[in-house]
Amino acid sequence: MAARRTVDNPTRNRAGYGTLLRTPGTRTFLVPAFAARLPYAMLSLGIVLLVLDTRGSYGLAGAVAAASAVAQALVGPQTGRLADRYGQSAVLVPGVLVHAVSVGALIALALGHAPAWTLFLAAVPAGASVPQIGAMVRARWVAKLADDPAGLNTAFAFESVTDEFTFVIGPVLATAIATGVSPATGLVAEAVLTVAGGLAFAAQRATAPALKVPAPGTARESALAAPGVRLLVGAFLGVGTVFGAMQVSVTAFAESAGRAGTSGIVYGVFAGGSMLAGVLYGMIAWRHSARQRMLGCYALLVLGCSTLWAMPNLVALAIAGLFCGLAIAPTLITGYTLVETLVADGAKTEAFTWLTGAIGLGLAAGSTAAGQLIDHGGPSAGFLVPVVGSGLGLVALVTMRRLLVAPATAARTVARSVPLRPQPVGAASRG
Repeated sequence: MAARRTVDNPTRNRAGYGTLLRTPGTRTFLVPAFAARLPYAMLSLGIVLLVLDTRGSYGLAGAVAAASAVAQALVGPQTGRLADRYGQSAVLVPGVLVHAVSVGALIALALGHAPAWTLFLAAVPAGASVPQIGAMVRARWVAKLADDPAGLNTAFAFESVTDEFTFVIGPVLATAIATGVSPATGLVAEAVLTVAGGLAFAAQRATAPALKVPAPGTARESALAAPGVRLLVGAFLGVGTVFGAMQVSVTAFAESAGRAGTSGIVYGVFAGGSMLAGVLYGMIAWRHSARQRMLGCYALLVLGCSTLWAMPNLVALAIAGLFCGLAIAPTLITGYTLVETLVADGAKTEAFTWLTGAIGLGLAAGSTAAGQLIDHGGPSAGFLVPVVGSGLGLVALVTMRRLLVAPATAARTVARSVPLRPQPVGAASRG
């Protein structure tokens, strides 16, 4: 039986990004992973632009995009669980093909002016089949750096920065193609990147985590069975409301100021602050446990969100957004670090996808709530949503923080590894 490490042991060693990227085999999966995860940030906006262009309705466009996002958030963890059980390639290959067919059907229905309800029939499988590349990459880092806590912390920081970068570049790319060529072409590009990147990533089997088969008499449990995972899912819902409310509220605030074109700059400052903090976070040799860091980072997030509603102009809002963004990446990095310690080896991809899905659900809820408040109370009212959403997450973390320590029973590995490739006769398997 292999002993699991605990996150309450302070990490005192330092692992730089250069050392991380020189880890054997990493570049072979990082490059296709970036191509495959870029469409993750293109799909919703691409759907909005396509439906708006063909139907002229913001309401319908937002509803179809929301249906896709919710399907993605709910089905993603199930995809992660299947990947843990059958292997990443076994899930990715059919998944990206279903995604391509669904997106193609959505484009055809929109251009053919089919009934509005048919758009939802295509949007739901399109969202549900989005490959969970971010979670799969993190699972590969865990497999490579299981005995290197400092390196794993740096890897999670690197992944958080990559996520932020894709969410900055993805919408820009989708908008450029949609306006420069056509909205339909923008979604075609999204599907092509998903298929090409997904298949290329799936082909890198050598770096994929080994399958874990439950020991005789041991049932395979969902990652969500761990109370600490459920707590982090709730906390990440709060983070998602910050993303969703910021997108809507910044846009409304800029339009009310007569400078609608600057909304992207203000939101870019917010995202840039998160990227900067993520880079720095991964370079620090932390002396506090991950649980302590999670509480501290989340508290800073709530503090940053609490000032947004009071900003008098766009410059002040951009500065406040910068400080708010500085807490985002550290919170996400620490959350992924914690959840990795709370589940058995055969459920890590699923655990990561639950956190990613929670952000998606929170984003949808935050944007909807902020839109309603803006309609009734003006653009500044939308900034109350991040305060409430993150505030509730902080209350949950503080009152139930004991759940973020892996129980003693979780310190044992109850599954044995099954290699994804044939091994010579007599080769020992790892457990």
